[in-house]
Amino acid sequence: MIKFSPPRIDEKIIAEVTDSLKSGWITTGPKTKLLEKKVTEFCGNKISLCVNSATAGLELVLRWFGVKEGDEVIVPVYTYCATANVVVHCGATPVFVDVNSDDFNINIEEIRKKITSRTKAIIPVDFAGFPCDYDEINDLVKSNEIKSMFNAENKNQKLLGRILILADAAHSMGAIYKNKVSGSLTDISVFSFHAVKNLTTAEGGAIAFNLPENFNHEEVYKYFNALSLHGQSKDALAKFQVGGWKYDILFAGYKSNMPDLLAAIGLIEIERYKSDTLVRRKEIFEAYSIGLGDKKWAEIPLFETDSKLSSFHVYPLRIKGISEEQRDKIINKIFEKEVSVNVHFQPLPLLTVYKNLGYKIEDYPVALDNYSREISLPVYYDLQDFEIEIVIGAVIQSVEEII
Repeated sequence: MIKFSPPRIDEKIIAEVTDSLKSGWITTGPKTKLLEKKVTEFCGNKISLCVNSATAGLELVLRWFGVKEGDEVIVPVYTYCATANVVVHCGATPVFVDVNSDDFNINIEEIRKKITSRTKAIIPVDFAGFPCDYDEINDLVKSNEIKSMFNAENKNQKLLGRILILADAAHSMGAIYKNKVSGSLTDISVFSFHAVKNLTTAEGGAIAFNLPENFNHEEVYKYFNALSLHGQSKDALAKFQVGGWKYDILFAGYKSNMPDLLAAIGLIEIERYKSDTLVRRKEIFEAYSIGLGDKKWAEIPLFETDSKLSSFHVYPLRIKGISEEQRDKIINKIFEKEVSVNVHFQPLPLLTVYKNLGYKIEDYPVALDNYSREISLPVYYDLQDFEIEIVIGAVIQSVEEII
C-alpha cells in the first residue's frame, strides 16, 4: 500500500532527538528557542513563538486580542474544524464565508459582505499551501469604510485600530506571495508542524508575529511565552539559572509550550526545508500534473502563478462533472489498487457540531462543489518516482471505471 503522508524520519532526526535526550533538556529549552529564531529567519517576520499545536497558537492569539462572547470571527467554510473550533472556545461566533472556485481559498467579496461592527478578526486559510490574496485582505481591513465599523474594546484592539488578520498558515510553511514568504504576509500567522505537515515536529506549531510597528514585538513575545506556560513569569530555561527558582503567575494562562524533544526534529527539518523538502514536493506536484493533465476529466490544482508559489502540501485533484457519490466510489477503487488517498476537507456545515449550530451547506455552493469532486493524492518526501506512476495509473483507471 502506498501511504498518504508519512513523516520523514531519518538518522539525522534520530541523532538530534537523541542529543536532546542525552542533554537533559526534554521540555522547552535551548532547542525550542533556536527553532523560534530559525522560523523567524526563514519567514522574514518580526518574532516567533513555538507552541504545541497550530490550534493552540490560533486560540492564544484570539485570547490575546480579547475575542469573546458577542464577537464575530470570519472563517472560510472550507477548512479543517480547528480554524472554527478556536473561535467557539473563545465564546465568539464563527461567521463562515464561501471560497474561490479556482484555488479553494477564502473569497474576498464574501468577506466584505460578512463584516459587521462585531467582527474582531478574519482567519484566512492557505488551503493546500497556496497563499490567500493577502494584499486584498489587508487593504480591505485598512480601508476607511471597514475601519470605521471596528469597535475596539481593549488595549490591543485600540492599538491595532482595525480587524485583526490571523492567517491559518497550517499548510503554507515556505509558500511565497509576491516575493514574500508565508509568515510575513499579514499581522499574525500560525503554522502547523503536525506529523503529516511538510515540516514536522511530530506535534507542534509556531506563531509568526508581524504586527504593525507600534507594537513592541519583544513585549508581545514575552506575553505569549507566559500565556503558553500557565501565565508563569519564567520558563524552565530561565528558572534553571542560578537563583532563578522563584517565579510568579501573572494571569491564568494555558499549557501549550513546545518541548525540546519536538523542536529537535524541527531543527533538522527547517535546515533542509527549502533546498530539499520543497524541491522534492514540487517535483511530485509537477509529475501528477503532467501525468493527469491530458485527461479531460481532470481539474489540475493551482500551485504556481506569477505572484504565488505553493508549499506543495496537498495535491487537491478535482474530477469534472461527477457527484459526491461517484467521487466516493472512485476513492474506494483507488484504495483497492493499494494507493492511499484522502479528501481535504469536509466543509464545516457538513459536520455535526456546526450543523447543530444552524449552519447550512446550501449557503456555500462553491465549497460544496469543490468538496464533492476533490481527491487528495499522496505527497511526501520519500514517495518514489515509480510510486508516483502507480498513483497516476490507479487514479486514471479508477476514474474511468466509474464515469
